[in-house]
Amino acid sequence: MALAKPEDFTFREASGNLGILGPMAYLSGNDHTVGGQEKSVICTVSSKHVLCTWDVQEGTMIWSSPVQQSSIMHLATLPQMHLAFTVDLEGTVKVWNCQDEDALATLAMPRVCFSLEICLTNDGPFLMVGNSEGDIYTLTVPELRGVSKVNAFKYSVDLLHCSPDRKWIFASGTHQNILPMVFLTECLLKPSEGNSPLCLSIPFSSCCRACWAPRKTSRVTVMYRRGSFKKTGFTTFDLMAKRTGGRTDIQVHMESPIWMGVGDGNMIVFESGPYLFLFTISGHLLQRFEDHQRTISNLWVDSVHILTTSMDDSLHLYMWEDEGRYPYLKSCCHLEHIGSDLAPSCYVSKAICDNMSIVCVVSRIRESSILVMYSLHM
Repeated sequence: MALAKPEDFTFREASGNLGILGPMAYLSGNDHTVGGQEKSVICTVSSKHVLCTWDVQEGTMIWSSPVQQSSIMHLATLPQMHLAFTVDLEGTVKVWNCQDEDALATLAMPRVCFSLEICLTNDGPFLMVGNSEGDIYTLTVPELRGVSKVNAFKYSVDLLHCSPDRKWIFASGTHQNILPMVFLTECLLKPSEGNSPLCLSIPFSSCCRACWAPRKTSRVTVMYRRGSFKKTGFTTFDLMAKRTGGRTDIQVHMESPIWMGVGDGNMIVFESGPYLFLFTISGHLLQRFEDHQRTISNLWVDSVHILTTSMDDSLHLYMWEDEGRYPYLKSCCHLEHIGSDLAPSCYVSKAICDNMSIVCVVSRIRESSILVMYSLHM
């Protein structure tokens, strides 16, 4: 992928009566094969109240759920078990193997759900669900049996993020009076009767986004917006669980850069207008990229790739350098004119990728979305 050129990709497009496409995620892991061939499979959620899977290399839908009674609001996948998880507007949680017509398990939650996170631990996979009352439920997979319930806030749990080493769970709401909390995962998976789970409250309110550092698994960067002008800032925390005698304490080290963005280890990447910036967590400018003509409308980051989409109907792929080596972030490939026939009312609203494909959603005002799929020639 790092050496790919636009002509190295096969272009597929799915349009028609897809509805408005919302969340999407890869159901396949890296090096996923079907019939001896590497395949990328994604899940999409549509305003038509259906969950679908797509073969990216062929550009075809390979499975669709029955029409659900309520809109599907959240999606998570577990590629290691080929499972997808959905929560609808009424708070119904479902587990799908994306092969059979019916869900493997269904659970009606007592409140509306605002967040969903899958956590694959040494003891197996668990699903965590945050609701409108500030509760966090931990459920077994695929049975959806209750393991624990914790009340974290007085308001909704809008963000749930499991750290890369599965040791921590970050939870927050976007309400200005909420302080984010970090839980020791073990305490949610193995609750002790009569004891509250071990957690730490992070002293920064008005959190609107958070990201764990893939290579420094106990480091979390929090984005917050404050004041009447919604000034945006970032603060970075290093967490450590220290056992003293029979007690475990959580210790925290804080660094407070003034720049906005999303981070990986010691670096934060963010967009501003048509530019992509790379800063250290202490505010030192490392790089500025000028690969778009118009405003960057979406930024997607994982431990390997960065994708930017712009209002000029283009997409740019960047990749992190191995082990954080200079120049830290490498500009790789630029794809222009996403989609075959884009009207002025169309724009690329989101994009995701794996090691051999890129998938974009082209949104059209008052019309169904277009799913655009690029796969590398194999």
